[in-house]
Amino acid sequence: MPDPAPSPTPDSSANAVPDPVPSPKPAANARQLLKELHETFPVFRDCLPLAIGIDKQLLSRLPGLDRKPLRIALGIHTHSLRYLKTIERATERLDLDGQPAGEITATHRSHASEVIKERHKKHAEQRQAQRAADALARQHEEHEEKLGQLVEKFGRQR
Repeated sequence: MPDPAPSPTPDSSANAVPDPVPSPKPAANARQLLKELHETFPVFRDCLPLAIGIDKQLLSRLPGLDRKPLRIALGIHTHSLRYLKTIERATERLDLDGQPAGEITATHRSHASEVIKERHKKHAEQRQAQRAADALARQHEEHEEKLGQLVEKFGRQR
């Protein structure tokens, strides 16, 4: 006698509510949010030094803003080379309205300088490694070409 069909359970996928459309990844949301911040606030667009706690100002001005994409967007912005160069030279931080909101400490300026130096060093090392890899590839190609010529010249002919 064949087994009877299993009866649907309350957890059955036939009764399950379809999942909502998955939300975009936080990084994608963060990049879009950063673009909107650039369009809305001149301190972001002009890459000016931001006040400590700017995230709280943004959350109070833009209700409903998701904290995680905001943190990612601020991280992208404040770790950009342009922003770090600004911090390295500036002495004063600004709020969302462009008003003074505190001093940039020597520690923060020196940290920005160090990060810039490290990035330049890393970039130089990457360029050097790429040049070495390109040279090695050229040597390999030349070697293969010479081997081909030798095989052609001295190979057995039937």
